[in-house]
Amino acid sequence: MAVTARDVKTLRDATGAGMMDAKRALTAADGDMEAARQMLREQGLAKADARSARDNDQGAVAVSVTETTAAIVQLKCETDFSAKNEGFTSLVQNLADAVLTGGPEAVQQHTAAIEDLKLTLKENIEIGEVRLLRAAEGNLVDSYVHRQDGRGVNAVVVEGSGVAAEALHQVALHVAFAKPQFLSSDQVDADEVERERAALLEITKAEGKPQQAWDKIVDGRMRGWYAERVLLEQGLHGEKTTVKDSIGSGSIVGFVQVLIGD
Repeated sequence: MAVTARDVKTLRDATGAGMMDAKRALTAADGDMEAARQMLREQGLAKADARSARDNDQGAVAVSVTETTAAIVQLKCETDFSAKNEGFTSLVQNLADAVLTGGPEAVQQHTAAIEDLKLTLKENIEIGEVRLLRAAEGNLVDSYVHRQDGRGVNAVVVEGSGVAAEALHQVALHVAFAKPQFLSSDQVDADEVERERAALLEITKAEGKPQQAWDKIVDGRMRGWYAERVLLEQGLHGEKTTVKDSIGSGSIVGFVQVLIGD
């Protein structure tokens, strides 16, 4: 069967294959479009497997959220150019929506779509972090996604108990840019705390501070050290009022943050 230029274009548009690859596949399949498509798919997936060792620290994140449940999914790729592709950003949002309703294992239902994207973009594409947060009864969740050139690059979900919706949203915004490692100071490894305290004591001694002031100086410096890492100890949006004080009598139960390129 003769292969026409229109057939080649149709196959290229459907698969993302090069012109000559599309023409060869159609010729080998005697003009059968579906057979040619499958042939290109198998060839492309074989090449995709060869790309699996390449670095893929770019990508996009998406959030899907209700008042009490939130899902975050990270889809990884090699370049920010591919991460900004409409098909890429649509897929990561579809994955987040699926996890919200079906749990983390729901991403496996989209394996074919991920494979198709690998073929189209010719990059090492894979699912990264998948997080699902279900708030306890009576609690609320809030989220924030920082976008860059149309793709999500910094996703945050926060759960609060007895915290007003607007106050909880401000905490989510704060987490996005402050990037705390821990919720509260008691989550920090005790050995790490002791090492830092010992180091700060030696620094204080070397500065020639009076011995009777050492403990007070070290305590102050430790507060600053905690504030760099612990959400509740940080000043909300860099102001003097801490996150803990900003939520009144309520509490932050937990938070999740997923970043691209971090």
